[in-house]
Amino acid sequence: MKVLIAEDDSTSRRILAAIMKKWGYDPVVTEDGQAAWDVLQKQDAPKLLLLDWNMPKMEGPEICRRLKEQNPSNPPYVILLTGRDQKGDIVVGLDAGANDYMVKPYDPEELQARIRVGKRMIELQASLVEAHAALTQLAMRDPLTGVLNRRAILDRLADELERAKREKGSLSIGMFDLDLFKSINDTHGHQMGDQVIVSFARCIEGKIRKYDCLGRYGGEEFLLISTVPGNPTEGRLYERLCKQVAAMEITGESGPVSVTASIGVAAVTKESTVDSLLAAADAALYRAKAEGRNRVVYADECLRRGIGEGSPDLQCMPAGTRQACIASHGGVISGRI
Repeated sequence: MKVLIAEDDSTSRRILAAIMKKWGYDPVVTEDGQAAWDVLQKQDAPKLLLLDWNMPKMEGPEICRRLKEQNPSNPPYVILLTGRDQKGDIVVGLDAGANDYMVKPYDPEELQARIRVGKRMIELQASLVEAHAALTQLAMRDPLTGVLNRRAILDRLADELERAKREKGSLSIGMFDLDLFKSINDTHGHQMGDQVIVSFARCIEGKIRKYDCLGRYGGEEFLLISTVPGNPTEGRLYERLCKQVAAMEITGESGPVSVTASIGVAAVTKESTVDSLLAAADAALYRAKAEGRNRVVYADECLRRGIGEGSPDLQCMPAGTRQACIASHGGVISGRI
């Protein structure tokens, strides 16, 4: 483990560095507060610090205060080493953010014991951070498929839309719906239905780039966020995925299970919002279903066909989707999104 030694006295620096090496630590030595602060800004900065109080350019308590402000949830473990032995000094040092306080001259065995405490605290904090990250990931994931859940994929869409507008980048979404999924459940059972959903998710995840993102939007509906450059119709990403799904080989106890998907695709424009993108993709998905399933329909193609508010394509949608689609295009479904 790395240990930062910040000490302006050259003799004390040499002694501390030698002791740290003897105890199996990797000392990083600096002679003033600013140099210590610069070391702490590096990505692989030490997490255990031995700081002198009085140093040129920046004192130990000031370093403690800055570290606490910079990373309040997981700051380094700091032991202040100083000749100040007044009660008020100890209070000031600990309030600044130091975890421990030793008055010079210190007993080496006591210092070693306090460093062991610091090491245990650092390891415990690392375990807590890791556990928190794991819980965060768990809260974002669909328990059946392991892909992002509805809330997480919508949060990701909002972030990607903001990025695309800021950087004038490309972004499209594909709304996938497994065709006739209810009949799969009815014919082969819900366990097979779950297997189909898992196989579908793995199929799509195995065919997209690491920059793209798949999430489970609802039951048998999935949402893909793609940042492939250019118009989504040009690369035919979604057509390839549609064919990959149809080519899946899934066999249940009652025989082979045929799986296909309908896909509605919407591309971002400067006027796009999360709601308008979802509504446009949903409208295209309904069109794909109406045209026979197992196909891809692009939202702008639907609009170029001049789908009006009284169109059968809209009338077959649930009321909420229909109204969202109409509203997202200013009340008239015509022209480009």
